[in-house]
Amino acid sequence: MQETTQQHEGKLVKRRGLLAKAVRDIRIVVGAIIILLFVIMAIFAPFLAPHDPVSIDVMLRRQPPSTEFWLGKDELGRDILSRIIFGARVSLVVGLSATFFGGAFGTMIGLITGYYGGKIDVVLGRFIDVLLAFPGILLALVIVTVLSPGTTSVIIAITIFAIPSFARIVRGSTLGVKRLEYVDAIRAVGASDLRIMFRHILPNIWSPIMVQATLYVGTAIVISATLAFLGVGTQPPVPDWGGMLNGGREFLAIAPHIVMIPGMTIFLLVLGINMFGEGLKELLEPKSNKR
Repeated sequence: MQETTQQHEGKLVKRRGLLAKAVRDIRIVVGAIIILLFVIMAIFAPFLAPHDPVSIDVMLRRQPPSTEFWLGKDELGRDILSRIIFGARVSLVVGLSATFFGGAFGTMIGLITGYYGGKIDVVLGRFIDVLLAFPGILLALVIVTVLSPGTTSVIIAITIFAIPSFARIVRGSTLGVKRLEYVDAIRAVGASDLRIMFRHILPNIWSPIMVQATLYVGTAIVISATLAFLGVGTQPPVPDWGGMLNGGREFLAIAPHIVMIPGMTIFLLVLGINMFGEGLKELLEPKSNKR
């Protein structure tokens, strides 16, 4: 009982130490603030958007930013600020959903291949190699085209693209952990393979999974915007930053704000996610940053 209490106190001390280091890391703080702002924007979009994001006013097409329309109007006379705010919902839903499902499937495959090895490792390993052989955006483009354009298809495509990266990281970490003495001791007392994998190996490889998941959200958002820009992603009239880029590219010379504003929005969110992810990586995996 005393030993359990000491272990619990040790974990609390470790967590407080990590939190203190995180607060001192400017990348984590700035990244977290940027991410939080976009999350608030997405959650409270109906209350923050000053106008209907899909309302068209052809008389005000391509109007530059003004006191009434802070970010101006797009090529169809829709309020850009409102579309940016509602577009945060699409980008975050796609990014978080694809990362969650891709991470879950990739983690399962990585655990199984790393723990069992042998023929299972060979078969699943070849499957991962096939996915890695395709350029990411090309693979996503093919999948979305086959499934038909739309937000759901984009999530499925990016999820499939995410699986190999998570699987490789988890497999490598599992290979290292399963050789440790405590795993042999747990197996010797009769613990099942599932218990060993999910109760004793997975918690000890959680750090690289979390880092990869954080960084991949930014990648997923960029891929989603790219697919929308190509016309096979989220379909109009749903506000999507990539779709806004596509709609305004013909008017870049006469109304650059239509393209520059959604482009800078994508850049800012992905920058915040990457800053947070890089800071988290150094915090959770300090040894990997020492060469």
